[in-house]
Formats: sequence, structure tokens, C-alpha cells
Amino acid sequence: MPFFRITLVRSGIGLPRQTKGVLEALGLTKRMKTVFQPVTPDVAGQIMKIKELVAVSEVENKMTKREMHARRKPDPGFYVETAVPR
Repeated sequence: MPFFRITLVRSGIGLPRQTKGVLEALGLTKRMKTVFQPVTPDVAGQIMKIKELVAVSEVENKMTKREMHARRKPDPGFYVETAVPR
């Protein structure tokens, strides 16, 4: 079952009460918060109401908070074994 991956990019401060209600209904409370919602016409309509505030992509599987954190973690790259003597 596909899901919408919705990330709140811009804040809802100063927006009409109806727009803030849509954000709350989708579960978006803070900037850069990501939620997964099933692909339905209802959710698509809510996204269209706030399309300028969010980044949306369609994914196959829902990710847990721990999986999202692991994916964001950068590659270690290189390690400094000892400090350079000065």
C-alpha cells in the first residue's frame, strides 16, 4: 500500500485557523516533522490545501522514527586516530 511522505517545510504561524486545522489533522505540528499518510483522495485534498507549506513524495513503505534517523545519519567518512603534535 503506498503512502504519502509529508514534511512540513514552512511554518503555519500567522495563517488562517482553517489552514492550521489541516496541518493539525495531518499530524504536522513542528517544522521539518515528517509523517506518513495513506494515499487516499481525502489526504490528497488536505495536501492541496497546504501545498506551499509541505514537501510531498510517494513511497511504498512507512518508515519508523528510528529508520528515518538511521537514514539521515551521515557516513562516518574517515577517523582521526591520534591528534597532530604541535
